[in-house]
Parts: sequence; structure tokens; C-alpha cells
Amino acid sequence: MKKCSFSFLIIMLTLSLIGCGKSVEGDTKKVKVGIRSSELRTWEFIKEKALKEGLEIEIVNFNASVDPNQVLLEGDIDVNAFQHIAYLTSFNEKNGADIVPIGTTLIAPLGLYSTKIKSIDDIPNNAKIAVPNDTTNWGRALLLLQEAGLIKVVDDFDGNGGEDKIKDNPKNIHIVPVDGATTPRVMEDVDASIINNGVAVEAGLLLKDAIIHESKTAKPYINVIAARKEDQHRKELKKLVELYQTEEVENFMKKTYNGNYIPIFIPLEELNSFKETFKN
Repeated sequence: MKKCSFSFLIIMLTLSLIGCGKSVEGDTKKVKVGIRSSELRTWEFIKEKALKEGLEIEIVNFNASVDPNQVLLEGDIDVNAFQHIAYLTSFNEKNGADIVPIGTTLIAPLGLYSTKIKSIDDIPNNAKIAVPNDTTNWGRALLLLQEAGLIKVVDDFDGNGGEDKIKDNPKNIHIVPVDGATTPRVMEDVDASIINNGVAVEAGLLLKDAIIHESKTAKPYINVIAARKEDQHRKELKKLVELYQTEEVENFMKKTYNGNYIPIFIPLEELNSFKETFKN
């Protein structure tokens, strides 16, 4: 009789443990995050932290030929983290989409790099400068050249690039728009190349190698975690943002990327006025 009672207790304890295991598994939420490879190390670090918080992150790493916004709209991922707010706004306007930022992450300063010149003063007349050819980063490149005193953009500049967006060009600089991913590779063919920092990291370039670069005050170019509008209040997505915006992650990024990425965790409300930057 005692033997039966003992066996019964063992069975009940086993079932209880199995039940607990199911409960733990059921409480774990899974989030698919679409990124570009330049931030892979950060997200792998966050993934490890997230498991301890009951959040399972699946990292989906896209190359330059895939638009993570389209994949997000199709529902194959829950969020993406690869773009700045100006790019996201432009994408929504062009595609009639409604993707929203749910948290800020970093700024990856745009820089002017060259294998031929060392300073702005060395840029000759008729110089060729390569810029990313998507409208937002093209416009971003023009603002950087304006900040350096090389050109002036038009009075009604809206942040988008184009051949008609330059008002004054005293050195007759030739702007050469190329695919953003190729900006490091064309450096030998031009006098200088303006390279997005994520692309620069992949090419082995450090921000300190740039002749000039943006500062962290370039509000339109603060990167965000983005989600479909109907998903923006999901608890697991809010938890994801919280995990990203920690001092631990900030320190990891500073150490890992040698200053190439600048962590910026600000309220989303501050991004609403980013277009004022263009007017100023």
C-alpha cells in the first residue's frame, strides 16, 4: 500500500513538473525582428538578454536587395530595425503604408570618406562626390555638404535629394548618385564618397576615418524600431524596446562599434518635429 502511495506521488510530481514546463513555455513570447547585418551583434546581445525576460527573439537578417519594410507589411516579421525616421516617413508616403516607430535606437552618422584627400580644404573644383541614390540619404548627403560649406540647398528643401536640390555650388562639385551599398566600392573612382555608417561598418571603415560626419543632433536620421500600426501596443513589442533602451545595451554598442554607432533613446514625441530640421 505504501509502495502504491509512493508511486502515486512520483506520478503526480512528474505531471506537475510537466505542467510547469508547459506553463513556462506558454508564457514565453516570440518576436521576429528584421535587421541588416551591420547591427547583428547588438541584436544577438539583446536576444540573449531577452530569453531571461521570457521573450524569444528570432533575428531575420536581410541583405541590401530585400526591403525589410515590405517584409513587415507582408506579416513575415513583427518589427524591423534598420532605418531612420526620415526614410520611414518617405516609405510610408510613397507606398501608402502605415508603419510606425515604436522606439528609438541609434544614429549611424553619415560620413564623407576619401582615399585621395584628407580635409575639406583639399576638395578641388569639379570634384566628383558619390552619394547614396535613395532620396532620403541623398538629401542627407546634401545637408552634410552644406554643413561643410561646399554647397547650399534650395530654400524650400524638404530633406529629399535630387539634382535640382542644390541652390549654390561654387566649386562646381559633380554629385554622383550610386546605390548606397556600393558607396565604399566607388571611392577609387571619385574624389570622395558619402557613406551611410551602417554600410561603412560593413566595409571596415571607422567614423574617425571620415573627413566630416554628422553629429547626434541630426534628428531626422535617428534610427527606430518600427512595427505595423495595428501592432504598436503589443506588450511583447514594448518589452523589446525596453530591452534595447538600457544602459547595458548602450555600453555594449559603444564598446563594440568603436563610436560608429551613437545610441539615442529619446521619446517618440521628439521625432514628430524632425522636418523642422530641414527648414532650419
